[in-house]
Amino acid sequence: MDKNVELFMEGIIQRNPGEKEFHQAVQEVAESIMPFINKNPKYKKAKILERIAEPERVIMFRIPWMDDSGEVQINRGYRIQMNSTIGPYKGGLRFHPSVNLSILKFLAFEQVFKNSLTTLPMGGGKGGSNFDPKGKTDNEVMRFCQSFMAELFRHIGPNTDVPAGDIGVGGREIGFLFGQYKKIRNEFSGILTGKALNWGGSLIRPEATGYGCVYFAEEMMKTRKETLKGKICTVSGSGNVAQYTVEKLNQLGAKPVTLSDSNGMIYDPDGIDDKKLEYVMELKNVRRGRIKEYAEKYGVTYEEGKRPWHIKCDMAFPSATQNEINKSEAKKLVDNGCTCVSEGANMPSEPDAINVFINAKILYGPGKAANAGGVATSGLEMSQNSLKLSWSREEVDERLHNIMKSIHSSCVKYGKEGNIVNYVNGANIAGFVKVADAMLDQGLI
Repeated sequence: MDKNVELFMEGIIQRNPGEKEFHQAVQEVAESIMPFINKNPKYKKAKILERIAEPERVIMFRIPWMDDSGEVQINRGYRIQMNSTIGPYKGGLRFHPSVNLSILKFLAFEQVFKNSLTTLPMGGGKGGSNFDPKGKTDNEVMRFCQSFMAELFRHIGPNTDVPAGDIGVGGREIGFLFGQYKKIRNEFSGILTGKALNWGGSLIRPEATGYGCVYFAEEMMKTRKETLKGKICTVSGSGNVAQYTVEKLNQLGAKPVTLSDSNGMIYDPDGIDDKKLEYVMELKNVRRGRIKEYAEKYGVTYEEGKRPWHIKCDMAFPSATQNEINKSEAKKLVDNGCTCVSEGANMPSEPDAINVFINAKILYGPGKAANAGGVATSGLEMSQNSLKLSWSREEVDERLHNIMKSIHSSCVKYGKEGNIVNYVNGANIAGFVKVADAMLDQGLI
């Protein structure tokens, strides 16, 4: 490891003990951009990277709520307001038992770079709770959301911090959160994104992360004069991102063959076509069932406790959660002929896996670039709310597509190394430069 990176990480670990996901995210960025910082002393002198890695504000709070049996339950809530240099804090809320300070700080840190790449005026933040909506009734979820917002409302606002959804926070949760905010503040404002269409939401928002991830892969493939047509694609997860990744892959003539959830994975060699995808959406979004049921319905392979990275493919779309591809799985992907990995999830590849992809010179789109379509369309929803208007589906999709092309161009600009593009370096440096220059403009704050 570079000596400067080593010294920098010693400080990070000392100030943030035990937060391994946060350490991983910061180190990956530091290794990418430290040579660039060393060549540009103005960033080094002002300690810009040290400042970006320190949240502007960390909010933790208690969430008491009552379940349907009258039992009092207590969860913990968080909001990490990481950086507001180029706009209001923007980033999702995650409701999942794994949520802790380390995971949310890593996500908020990544969000700063991702939001910068979109070219929209948004800072970076993230929040959530260790509450698990799985297995809870609608009334239990509503009571939890109301208690959560009863504290969060004092820290957010349309020009301060605009949360969105993430794992465990879909349309139902956004609705309950928005209703409570509106009641407490007595105002109807664009305080949350991911809202329903009939009360301020944006067309294409549910599809945006998955669509954007595929658009980014399409741009990467163009650099090698290839298309997605006929490509065998493995997709992990079966939630929002995975569903719309599959939908867009089908639209562009590719063949998605896998999906997964926390219990296991399915492999459908005939391809998960639009009709089968409809079943997955009903299974996951309405019945909230397990992906195993797909295998039972269509008579395909189900592998308990497995992830899909051993399946032979041309392209891979990790769309579940962080650290879902390890070094041996990355090697398996490369050995099986995979030439493109586009990340729909946040930090789904472990550092050793990323090194495998880069050393093999395959096309590797890191999450902060490849999955930025979700927050980009959240930004477009904010614009529509501010203007009190609604754009058509085609208009939003076109804007999303153009944003993903622009992100790809920025990655190429800063990541070109001879005949290949290092998208990790490109995304990190491009995201850093915009925030860093704005921080220099605004002084020591």
